[in-house]
Amino acid sequence: MHIELSKEKLYFSIGELAKAFDVNASLIRFWDKEFDILKPKKNAKGNRMFTQEDVKNLQLIYHLVKERGFTLEGAKTHLKQSQKKTLDKYEIISKLESVKAQLLSIKNSL
Repeated sequence: MHIELSKEKLYFSIGELAKAFDVNASLIRFWDKEFDILKPKKNAKGNRMFTQEDVKNLQLIYHLVKERGFTLEGAKTHLKQSQKKTLDKYEIISKLESVKAQLLSIKNSL
């Protein structure tokens, strides 16, 4: 799974993230409450505003729960025990998927 969000933006709304991840905003709110690594800021209205770091952490949570089938407790434990290692692997996989997509695009244009 590869999320395309602007690298220039400092903050993302919960709606933008829900659309990017193709999930309900309520799921992201739930994950925000469940996972300590998510620390969105709140604006004057109380709306959550997620940073680039939060987006990376959401991608990791999504990967563990939705793609690898971890339970919430299993994902929490996994994150606490090997957060850095898991993040590095996920970033490598994401970069490889991006390269693959670029190569397929080049192949199809020939």
